[in-house]
Amino acid sequence: MSPTHPAPHPPREPLAAQPQQDVPERPSPGSSRSRRSRAWSVAAAVTGAALLVAAAPASAPQGPAGGSAARASAGVVLLVGRALEEGGGSAAGCAAERFRAGLCTGWRQQRVRATADGAGAVLREPRGRGAVRTARTVVLPTDPGGPLEIGLAGPGLLTDVTVQDAHGRHVGGVLSPKGLHWNNTEPLRAGELYTVRVGAQDAAGTPVGATMAFRTAPAPRSGRVTAGFGPRPGTYGAGQIVTASLSRPIPAADREARARVERSLEVASEPAVQGAWHWVDASTLHYRPRTYWPAHAVVRVRSGLDGVDLGEHGHGGPSEPVEFAIGDRIEALTDSAAHRMTVRRNGRVLRTIPVTTGKEGFRTRSGIKVVLGQEARVRMRGDTVGIQRGTSEFYDLSVRYATRVTWSGEYVHAAPWSVDAQGRENVSHGCTGMSTADAAWFFDTVRIGDIVEVVNSGGEPMEPFANGFGDWNLDWKAWLAGSALAPEAAEAAPAAAVSAGAPRTPARLLPMV
Repeated sequence: MSPTHPAPHPPREPLAAQPQQDVPERPSPGSSRSRRSRAWSVAAAVTGAALLVAAAPASAPQGPAGGSAARASAGVVLLVGRALEEGGGSAAGCAAERFRAGLCTGWRQQRVRATADGAGAVLREPRGRGAVRTARTVVLPTDPGGPLEIGLAGPGLLTDVTVQDAHGRHVGGVLSPKGLHWNNTEPLRAGELYTVRVGAQDAAGTPVGATMAFRTAPAPRSGRVTAGFGPRPGTYGAGQIVTASLSRPIPAADREARARVERSLEVASEPAVQGAWHWVDASTLHYRPRTYWPAHAVVRVRSGLDGVDLGEHGHGGPSEPVEFAIGDRIEALTDSAAHRMTVRRNGRVLRTIPVTTGKEGFRTRSGIKVVLGQEARVRMRGDTVGIQRGTSEFYDLSVRYATRVTWSGEYVHAAPWSVDAQGRENVSHGCTGMSTADAAWFFDTVRIGDIVEVVNSGGEPMEPFANGFGDWNLDWKAWLAGSALAPEAAEAAPAAAVSAGAPRTPARLLPMV
């Protein structure tokens, strides 16, 4: 996504240092960042700051490479901020002294010299300034909740910034119009090693660069939020829903935490589709494409929650990924008024079956359902659906070739006792009945995740979530309304292009002019 060394850019007129400009907007009083430290707002007023790149004095030492590469250089200070205790340090003093080591409580730093070859070298500061040792990266432990900034404190111009963790995930950020500051737009993760690549122009307009790194502190081992994914590995129908069950609830009131969860859960498919997560309740999310999965798609689900700061809900933890496949696209459409079921595979009609559906008082639910399971033989009793024993409507039957479509007991099954009514009238207690031969064929043709739709039944509409997978009964606008990232989800890239924790803002930027 980005080169190892920042690409050279045409020289621009150097800009004077303005360390107190282009300060990022401070978090609102109710945000998780505001809750973490009262002192951040003080630091932000001066630098915005966790990471600072500063122009070095003209007498900066020569690098070991020597020659022209050594002559074009600028000092880089990697400064990582932690929450400051009240009275623990003066942010204004830190800025005035260019963040000299030991001056500011709660801050740590490492000086690196940016060079024309982009390698960078560690400068031993504050003493031994002339001593240089070669180093591609430096490691600096810090608080994962800290904000991140790269800024110029002397003449020059930022031209290129990338921040990437050890898993290849980029941190989104924005570059100020004048090219003096870069700020992250996404939180850092706990227990991660981040590599920072900076391209800049020195005071003479010569392109220089540096590569450096810092490591965030690990998250507490206990109380971490993990996700259990469904379905299990296997092959499913085109209507299969992806589920994520969280180990700890995230209430709807904490929209920021929910958004971080969604950004961290990846669903990628081949071929690519547009899809989105929907919060069913505080601990459950469902994911579906805008339309049914393509036939023979491969779907991969994984979590990038590990290390993600979820505010008062703790940090995310590791979760097991899931991969499953989609088979042929099987759709069964039952028209209760016509007493017919039409079964299609990949758009082609396979069979039209005479059926009977729910009679008056027991109308079959209308809408789109998804096959939940199959039982070669199941015992069905009226009292399980509220029909009292001893009444004329009570039944107790051993039923063959039963394909379940709701948790409350609606099936497509063999009904040899109603063959005379099949194709003519609706006489069942809500299930879809057909001959034993047709039920056996249907049982062998469909699989879990296949689509079963009922129209013209006069029954109640299928619930979206309470009684199986009725998710497809929500149109796309209503589905997106259940996402904490509704504006982003509406414009989401196809699922194959989305990675867990991938930045929703560019990770590699050039300044606007």
